[in-house]
Amino acid sequence: MIGLALIVLLLLVALTADFIAPQGIDEQDLRKGLLAPSGEFLLGTDEFGRDMLSRIIHGSRISLQVGIIATVLSAVIGISLGVIAGYFGGRIDYLIQGMVDVSWAFPTVLFALFLIAVLGPSLTSVMVSVGLGYWGGYARVVRGQVLSLREWEFVIAARSIGANDARIMLRHILPNIVSPVIVMSTLMMADAILIEATLSFLGMGAQPPVPSWGSILSAGRA
Repeated sequence: MIGLALIVLLLLVALTADFIAPQGIDEQDLRKGLLAPSGEFLLGTDEFGRDMLSRIIHGSRISLQVGIIATVLSAVIGISLGVIAGYFGGRIDYLIQGMVDVSWAFPTVLFALFLIAVLGPSLTSVMVSVGLGYWGGYARVVRGQVLSLREWEFVIAARSIGANDARIMLRHILPNIVSPVIVMSTLMMADAILIEATLSFLGMGAQPPVPSWGSILSAGRA
């Protein structure tokens, strides 16, 4: 619940950024560069005289965008493969579980760095790399749920009246795995936001002048 509350808070900040931010996203005043926190600039300014608080608030939009899209991408891939593996079992299950093990063999940050090196640094590359790095968690959890659900009476009854596999998976199994997927998605979204900040800090994510929490930290460190 705490994770969900934080995501809701982030969503509210992102949606109202234009109204609650003291200044515009790229409003500059070189005469006020690198000012310390004050009544006018609560968190100070950067080297271009831009209000740091405003950039942090607007940066929440970038973090939320990456978090949502990367989570949806990983969920779609992971849930699809997890349902297939758990429902059919056998060689299909063995193959998909092998793919999960391989995906888990590489740390997400390293995998993202490799993929971004191929695709080029951008927010799109970050979303794709993070989404492809986290699908294994969904697949493993969903598979475990489906292994149990496929033996339940309502699934056996649906199969006995002639329902095909696709209908059983979509109409009878998927609705019963929503709860663990929601819980996992809140955790994945937080991780995706953290990974995006890490990559932007390293200069591999959002590129200037786009405000990202990671790039803001990197600029402050410099």
